[in-house]
Amino acid sequence: MTLYDITISKINQLPDSLVQEVNNFIDFLLLKYNSELPQLTESDFSDYLNNLEAYEENLACGEIQW
Repeated sequence: MTLYDITISKINQLPDSLVQEVNNFIDFLLLKYNSELPQLTESDFSDYLNNLEAYEENLACGEIQW
């Protein structure tokens, strides 16, 4: 059995509410992996406001999707 199979098996055993949390976490990992949010995921709090404003602007322009 592969790690993928083991992970899917574990997810299948979770209640629906936890499956939603796992899904949200996977979405976060995909965003991070695809480098759509590197400035927010890898920054410190000194740049938080500037990065948040830039992210919101990109969202508003349709450059990224939530």
